[in-house]
Amino acid sequence: MNQIFMDDPDEQGRFGEFGGRFVPEALIPACLELEAAFKKAWADPSFHEELDALLRDFGGRPTPITYGERLSKELGIEVFFKREDLAHTGSHKINNVMGQALLTKRMGKTRMIAETGAGQHGVASATAAAKLGLGCDVYMGEVDTKRQALNVFRMELLGATVHPVTSGSRTLKDAVNEAMREWVTRVDDTHYCLGSVMGPHPFPWMVRSFQSVIGSEAHEQMNVRGVNPDYVVACVGGGSNAAGIFAGFANTPAQLIGVEAAGGSAINTGAPGVLHGMRSMLMQSESGQIEEAQSISAGLDYPGIGPEHAFLASSGRATYVSAHDDEVLDALQLLSRLEGIIPALETAHAIAWVVREAGSLIPKGSNVLINLSGRGDKDVAQVREILSARS
Repeated sequence: MNQIFMDDPDEQGRFGEFGGRFVPEALIPACLELEAAFKKAWADPSFHEELDALLRDFGGRPTPITYGERLSKELGIEVFFKREDLAHTGSHKINNVMGQALLTKRMGKTRMIAETGAGQHGVASATAAAKLGLGCDVYMGEVDTKRQALNVFRMELLGATVHPVTSGSRTLKDAVNEAMREWVTRVDDTHYCLGSVMGPHPFPWMVRSFQSVIGSEAHEQMNVRGVNPDYVVACVGGGSNAAGIFAGFANTPAQLIGVEAAGGSAINTGAPGVLHGMRSMLMQSESGQIEEAQSISAGLDYPGIGPEHAFLASSGRATYVSAHDDEVLDALQLLSRLEGIIPALETAHAIAWVVREAGSLIPKGSNVLINLSGRGDKDVAQVREILSARS
């Protein structure tokens, strides 16, 4: 069973003042059913054996730690990467969806629906559904279907149906809206495979628990190396990859750093509010209207953050910063040239902050562990277009 250092939510599904379950009455039974199914499964050694076997033999776990020798020399600090980009489907998303797909079958349901921004969660959901013989429908903002066209094709190739969402900003927030509307109408045979540590209880807790395999592995792997990280850094949209790696280091002296998109920084520019079934920090106007997030990265184009992250920020256990599009592009190119790793645009936010702060906020010689949450194959066409327009 995975070792988790972060506290579970209270009986109401809250982390301090954040979290909870704010959904239509029609969805309360579905949330309660899911909570009961997850608690039972998480306490069942046979569930862990089945999930661990799938993640090992199908998902490619454990993922390694890579020392960034050339980047370390460039920055004057010691940089290590937790290589979630090497997991099957190219990101950390497979950890969560394999767990939820197994739960779907345990609950006797035959179909999953999912939302996706950058497409990685959609691809992982379609992959898990294909592996376990489940139906799969994915909701994706129309804007994102265009900038992530390759991932749309991957989902379709895997047998999923992709539904472009044309309401609102036509991005991740609106995809979540449509997926939740669909769930209301099909709760009897359908499970909503939510992709991040957001939404109504038990999703933030459940997704973090499934993603905690990242932190559990990384903690053990760094111990084997004899290295104690001074900083553990991850990008944050909803925040599942960050929650996963933070779970392994929350009771160590490491500073936990979440890096949001500058145009989607819910912690630093937002205020408490309710969205998508949860109370958390949200970007909103003075009148409480949700504002649109702006990011070069489809996966971070979200106006809120998971409630556990809001709690970690308010308690001071984790610090949340932001990175701008230009420095993200620079960081993506730097890592590609120095380490032979093309990161996802989401991941490049974490790298950008480390590059910016090395030698200043991050003292020389510090040990820095970055969660390399996904690979950049999906982003190369978009990056090429942007860089061509610059020249």
